[in-house]
Amino acid sequence: MDFTALQKVTRRLALEAGDAIMEIYNGPDFEVKTKSDASPVTAADEAADAIISAGLQAAFPNVALITEEQAESHALKGTEFLIVDPLDGTKEFVHRRGDFTVNIAYVVNGVPIRGIVYAPAKQRLFYTDAQGQSLEETGPFEMEKIGVCQNISVAVPNPDGLRVVASKSHRGQTTDAYIAKYKVSDLKSAGSSLKFCLIATGEADLYPRAGRTMEWDTAAGHAVLNGAGGAVVQFDDLEPLTYGKPGYENPHFIAHAKGIILQKPSTYSKDRRRTANMSQETKFTQP
Repeated sequence: MDFTALQKVTRRLALEAGDAIMEIYNGPDFEVKTKSDASPVTAADEAADAIISAGLQAAFPNVALITEEQAESHALKGTEFLIVDPLDGTKEFVHRRGDFTVNIAYVVNGVPIRGIVYAPAKQRLFYTDAQGQSLEETGPFEMEKIGVCQNISVAVPNPDGLRVVASKSHRGQTTDAYIAKYKVSDLKSAGSSLKFCLIATGEADLYPRAGRTMEWDTAAGHAVLNGAGGAVVQFDDLEPLTYGKPGYENPHFIAHAKGIILQKPSTYSKDRRRTANMSQETKFTQP
């Protein structure tokens, strides 16, 4: 992979997709349809997916492309692939809350080694550069010219008071019980993959997720967090979260800054334990 080209192409496509999303977001009321898994989808999801898919396939025709909005791509398998959520946080989009993102990641041997997360309503843009270092670019954003960038890094956590971020739309009792295992100085809610990025920039320390997610929801944010010195582990055994699992479904997980003594959950559902075990059936090597 040409990582310089990957950075340039994914940045441009994320911005183009963001423009398409915001045109619909700022326009009149839009139709919200329901997919087979009961999740919502809008014209913005579809427009962003068309832009990103066409651009990635043209630039990297020999790399498999997995995207949420194209069910046929979910049957693809491989040790190298691009994975896309063209509009992560559709519920936040529908309610016009702004916490939605465009996610593009590149995975090799189970590890998301490059990624970009763009929050167009918040004008925040995070990505890994050609060397794998994570940065945040500040706007206004130009398609073909990179603006002012700052390297980002996780903070040194204070064990006497961690800053925790949790899902805005999918937080439940299991998550609250897990958070209660720590001394917490601040607890905030955020939507989409922005939660990974808040840890990557040092604005938060811990993000536990005890709910259903797919790999396209997490891969880009995971890559940004990795490039900023953080990590993402499975909820039950604290082993690294890997990609390319059957059905591209994640087990519960914990995203965190380095230096936190992670606690294991008191209880763990049978179904999620089975999913976590399935993820270990494929052996991956760190690149």
